[in-house]
Amino acid sequence: MALIEEMDRSGNWLFRWRSFLPLALYVMAFVVIWSEADNRYLQTHQGWVLLCVSVSLLGQLIRALAIGFTPRGTSGRNTKEGQVAEALNTKGIYSLVRHPLYLGNFFMWMGLVLYVANHWFSLVCVLLFWLYYERIMFAEEYFLRNKFGKPYLTWAAKTPAFIPRISGWKQPGVFFSIRNVLKREYNGFFAIFLSFTLLNVLKNYQRTRSTDLYELVDDIWIIPFFFSLATFLLLRTLKKRTRVLDVEGREYIS
Repeated sequence: MALIEEMDRSGNWLFRWRSFLPLALYVMAFVVIWSEADNRYLQTHQGWVLLCVSVSLLGQLIRALAIGFTPRGTSGRNTKEGQVAEALNTKGIYSLVRHPLYLGNFFMWMGLVLYVANHWFSLVCVLLFWLYYERIMFAEEYFLRNKFGKPYLTWAAKTPAFIPRISGWKQPGVFFSIRNVLKREYNGFFAIFLSFTLLNVLKNYQRTRSTDLYELVDDIWIIPFFFSLATFLLLRTLKKRTRVLDVEGREYIS
């Protein structure tokens, strides 16, 4: 098999199993925290905590900008049918960067990685993220190039793959749908605060060896965790049992 086909095949395979990537990061983070000899690395300043959360929420915002402006039929995929795209999306945030969803994923996870407070762990995670998603991005672009030809090449020539340009925004042809964002992103929002809380518990347990839950969870995480949990339960109920969050002409992209 030629290397270009191998890259495409492996990229599609990695995309199909991308949901398991967070599990690997959790395991790595737990190992780093558990084996950290110097407790100073386990005690993060409140300002650092807020910075880490802000990085993760920036990733969530980037994903929201992509999903809120994306119409039906543009470049998306289905894991059973392969890659699917009726039209090439080049407007909105896609006029600034070709892979905004993966850029959003990077920042969402980078906030958690930084919270571990180990610079070697951060460096390794950045490298692994790039190696993992580079194959996925290659497979997507290989499909889009073959399907759309010159229009794709023209767009790709002036739009960066991963580091956004700061100018050239093109107004999307559809309105921003907050309902579509709420319908698609409630899982990720809850996952952010659940992950931060779990890492906080592990840090405190490693330091104190206490089994008292009140000692293991810092006060700063209690309200955000329960707010995100309540939001998750509400939006999941609305999605599964009502059509309140449905928006005509919109669909899920990942």
